[in-house]
Amino acid sequence: MSEPVTPEHILQTGLAFWASKTLLSAVEMGVFTELARGPEPFAALSGRLGLHPRSARDFLDGLVSLGFLTRTGDQYANTPQTDLFLDRHKPSYIGGMLEMANHRLYPFWGHLTEALRTGQPQNEIKSGGPGLFESLYADPARLREFLAAMSGISRGANLTIAHAFPWAEYRTFVDVGTAQGDLASQIALANPHMRGQGFDLPEVAPVFEEYVAGLGLADRLTFAPGSFFEVDLPKADVILMGHILHDWDLPTKRMLIDKAFAALPTGGALVIYESIIDDDRSKNAFGLMMSLNMLIETPGGFDYTGADCAGWMRDAGFSSTRVQHLVGPDSMVIGIK
Repeated sequence: MSEPVTPEHILQTGLAFWASKTLLSAVEMGVFTELARGPEPFAALSGRLGLHPRSARDFLDGLVSLGFLTRTGDQYANTPQTDLFLDRHKPSYIGGMLEMANHRLYPFWGHLTEALRTGQPQNEIKSGGPGLFESLYADPARLREFLAAMSGISRGANLTIAHAFPWAEYRTFVDVGTAQGDLASQIALANPHMRGQGFDLPEVAPVFEEYVAGLGLADRLTFAPGSFFEVDLPKADVILMGHILHDWDLPTKRMLIDKAFAALPTGGALVIYESIIDDDRSKNAFGLMMSLNMLIETPGGFDYTGADCAGWMRDAGFSSTRVQHLVGPDSMVIGIK
């Protein structure tokens, strides 16, 4: 017999922001960082977090029901996942992306309908303010939060690239839009023969240099300041662009691929990775939602399929391309010159 038709999936998706905002507020208030020290009873935990008595137990028990906390008697504790990934004091912390989602994306996404009807961004640009990158790079504190967020959302893919790509065939690389430098760092840690550069705007230099020095990689990783709108990309055997291409319209995407082609030697590789949409455009929901996020945040950015990217690479002159899944919604498209 066929399964009965129910509205459950519709309601769960339509009200999914309830669960999302509960988690985002927990990250904002440091619930998981607090509990990383060990389980706490309700009264102590709610008091330390400054929760109002009316909602404290619903909030904490809601996190239990969502699978983000456990409760034994009156004691609340992190799950293994939240303890590893949402404790601000651990290097595995990925909450930077969630902090940015809470501060920026959550309010802006309330205007998605307008964006869909106008094709216009719904962030600071809407009220005549500077764009996403101009406002971020002008504020050192917000820039650090953004760069940490990029490391958080990219860590799994960065680790996979560091081990799955055939690095033995190459000696040098450039990470374009390097942010903190986590991709460059993971490549260097996993491949001691590699030397690399992180390429980004000059404001990023102190964050990059602090990050790589903390990992003991300052002797093999250097920072190259510049804007890819104004200068050529540094030359290297491999050029990587992680979560970069989707920020821009199609002419800019093609320009960046052309610049990478020019900077590579024959046999060199361009690696582009992000939440590549499946070619059928029906399975990678995260990639499709990320493309809607580019609508909210940028004047012309959009995500794309592996076939789209491979086609742009071939148009630029790359002789062969392939798409390789990384982890979760992320895949990489590799072009060989």
